[in-house]
Amino acid sequence: MDTQQKSNSPLAAGDPAAAAGSLPAITTPVESQLALLARGAVDLISRADLAERLRSGRPLRVKAGFDPTAADLHLGHTVLLTKLRQFQELGHQVIFLIGDFTGMIGDPTGKSATRPPLTREQVAANAETYRQQVFRVLDESRTEVAFNSTWFDQMSAADMIRLAGTHTVARMLERDDFSKRYRGEQPIAIHEFLYPLVQGYDSVVLRADVELGGTDQTFNLLMGRELQRHHGQVPQVVLTMPLLEGLDGVNKMSKSLGNYIAITDAPGEMFGKLMSISDELMWRYLDLLSLQPTDVISGWRAEVADGRNPREVKVELGREIVTRFHGAAAALAAIEAFDARFRRDEVPADLIELELMAGPPGMALPAVLKAAGLVSSTSEAIRLIGQGAVRIDGERLEDKGRVLAQGAGVLLQVGKRRFARVRLS
Repeated sequence: MDTQQKSNSPLAAGDPAAAAGSLPAITTPVESQLALLARGAVDLISRADLAERLRSGRPLRVKAGFDPTAADLHLGHTVLLTKLRQFQELGHQVIFLIGDFTGMIGDPTGKSATRPPLTREQVAANAETYRQQVFRVLDESRTEVAFNSTWFDQMSAADMIRLAGTHTVARMLERDDFSKRYRGEQPIAIHEFLYPLVQGYDSVVLRADVELGGTDQTFNLLMGRELQRHHGQVPQVVLTMPLLEGLDGVNKMSKSLGNYIAITDAPGEMFGKLMSISDELMWRYLDLLSLQPTDVISGWRAEVADGRNPREVKVELGREIVTRFHGAAAALAAIEAFDARFRRDEVPADLIELELMAGPPGMALPAVLKAAGLVSSTSEAIRLIGQGAVRIDGERLEDKGRVLAQGAGVLLQVGKRRFARVRLS
């Protein structure tokens, strides 16, 4: 496959309208589509280009890539998935691209050191999980699932060298994380420079009209535009969405940091985690995750400003998210269980709230209990855990070796009267 010429891949060949299959023409007014699709976006490059493509009336090919570097999708992933679902509801074709090839390289975005690459077996196992979970958000009938190993496994070493020849080292060092590492004399492996090129080439093969990504992916998304232009294609529209902070309210939601809410979390666990976020972070989650109309959310903001308890709004957020992944009945049961556990007569109104410093991977629970002032010593903590006198988020704990991850926020209870809400930072 000569990467200096238009791709011969059947996925990349032909008219994009034909590539969209036999989907009916889009009839929703262009301005209405733009208003919905731009909601919550940080950058749209460019709005005029998107409007022009929408005016054609044909279903657009809308791509977002996900490297399967962990076993589960979490709510941070659903920021993009929700936007993809909005494209689908307007009648467009979504391409859920699983980066099983790029996952073996390891995305260097935001990293201060070279990431250890995953094995093909690890990536394949995680990719299968992604494929099973994604249709909790996306409409399967309007989703094309693609794996970028399909075309990259067919490329020769010469093909990859020609792809690498399309850009210079100086161009790569324009990327913020690379330039910081270079200035700081931190190593940059040669294969890391390939990552933006490989991601960009995906857009060439898939003939993407639009690509979505987080704000940390802007360089890679623009690389797709450049490579499409290089291959004689009309450059894709780039739409970036904000990164969702995790439960700690500081770091990007990440399984490796332990500050995530998996879309497979049990209803009660999911609701409890959502209720644990700060009132300030609640608005961020509503803006990025909720499908409520903007005027409804604005109304809630005004009500809270006038004295409404923000906890009531947080319940609505939790209800919506749990309903999305588990159904309305499960959401109602989670709310009732949470109320029974935390509101009626078990948790004091003057609950102590603490933030404790803990480096990765976290802090052992006995040490957390001592630091929170709930026990006088770690040996007392271990003894009380063994007696079943310690609860985390209302659940009795039996594991004396439990470690709370950095970024976790939990309600701790010792006996009947000692409580503290603790967040590890």
